Amino acid sequence: MQTEQPHDVSTEIGDAVRRRLAGFVRTLRDNGFAVGLAETRDALRLLASPMAARAELLRQALKALFCATRADWEKFDEIFDAYWQGRGMKRMRPASLSASSPTSSRMPAISALAERMAAAPQSAEHSMDEAGRDARDSHERPARASSAEAISKKDLRDIADPQEIARTHELAERLAHAMRARLVRRQRARRRGRRLDLRRTIHRSVSHGGTPIDLAWRHRKEKPLRLVVLLDASGSMSLYTAFFVRFLHGVIDAFRECEAFLFHTRLVHVSASLRDRDVARAVDRLSLMAQGIGGGTRIGESLATFNRWHAQRVINSRTAVIIVSDGYDTGDPEKLAAEMQRLRRRCRRIVWLNPLIGWKDYAPEARGMQAALPYVDLFAPAHNLESLAALEPYLARI
Repeated sequence: MQTEQPHDVSTEIGDAVRRRLAGFVRTLRDNGFAVGLAETRDALRLLASPMAARAELLRQALKALFCATRADWEKFDEIFDAYWQGRGMKRMRPASLSASSPTSSRMPAISALAERMAAAPQSAEHSMDEAGRDARDSHERPARASSAEAISKKDLRDIADPQEIARTHELAERLAHAMRARLVRRQRARRRGRRLDLRRTIHRSVSHGGTPIDLAWRHRKEKPLRLVVLLDASGSMSLYTAFFVRFLHGVIDAFRECEAFLFHTRLVHVSASLRDRDVARAVDRLSLMAQGIGGGTRIGESLATFNRWHAQRVINSRTAVIIVSDGYDTGDPEKLAAEMQRLRRRCRRIVWLNPLIGWKDYAPEARGMQAALPYVDLFAPAHNLESLAALEPYLARI
C-alpha cells in the first residue's frame, strides 16, 4: 500500500517570494513575535492560496496567524507595511514574476511586492530599521507608563536622580493640563436649564410651522472656577519648592482664571513670570523676584499682605485658595488665625496642601498649622504626584 506524501506548497511559490517570506518571519522574531516552523508552513499555504491575490486579505490572514498577543497585534501593521510595501520608499511600477512560475497568474499582489523589494534592498533595510524602532517604541510605551506610575507614588524628597527629577517636573505640568481639561468637561456636562426661554423657543419653532419642538432653556450664568495658589518657598519647603514651581507653571498655563504667589518672609506675586512659555526662563525670573527665598516663614504677615493688597482683585465667589505649606510659621499664631479668618470670609474654599502629611506618624502640631486648621475646608497631602491628582475630584465639586 502506497502512503500519500504530504503536499509541498513551497514548490508552487517562486524563489523570490519564499526568500521574502523567510526574511519577514526573521524580522518578526527580531521584534519579539513567537513564530515557529508551523506558522511558517501555514504562511506558505496562504501565499499559495487565492487569498494572496488581494494584499489586504493576505495582510489580515498573516496578522491572525502570526500575532499571539495584543502587543503583537498593535505593531504588526507597521512591520508589514515597512517590509512588504517599503514604507518611505519611492513608489515603483510593480513587476510580475516570470511566466515559469505556476502561481504567477493568481498572485499579482505578492509577486509585485517581492520584485519591488528585491529591486531596492537598501531602502527596504532602511524601512525595516524604522519598523524596528517603531516596534521597540511599542515595547517601551508600557515601560514608560509603568515608570510614570512609580514616580507618581514616590515622595518628592526621595527623588535624587536628575533624570527622574526632570521626568517628575514634566509629569507635574501634564497633570495640571489634564486637571483643567477634566474640570471643563464636567462643568459643561452639568449645565442644564431650569426655566423655559419662551422667546427663543418661539423663534426656533418658526422652522417647524410654529410647533415648539426645539425647546430653549434659561439657566443661571456660572462663573468659571478660579484658583489662587499661595506657595511656601521657605527653607523647610526647599525639597518641594522646585517641583511645585513647575506645577504652578502648568497650572498658570492651563487655567485662564488663576493667580500664583510665593511667600516666605514676604509675599511675591509671580503669575506674570510663570506665564512665560519657556519654563527655565520663567523659573529664573521667578527666583530674581523672590529674593530671600529659602529663609524663614511668616505666613501670617504674608497673608495680611495678600488680604490687603491682592484679595479684592483676584478673589470672587468662585475662588478656591490653595495654600501649599508645611505650616511652620515663625510669626505670631494669633495673627495667622486672624488673617485666615479674613480670607475665609472672601473665598469659596480654602485648601491647605501639606507635604508632611505623607510622612509616617506626622501630626499637625506646629503652632501655625494649629492656628490655620479651623478655617481650612480641605487639609490634604502634597508629597507626590498622586496626591496632587486626587485634588481634581474635589475641585470639580466646587
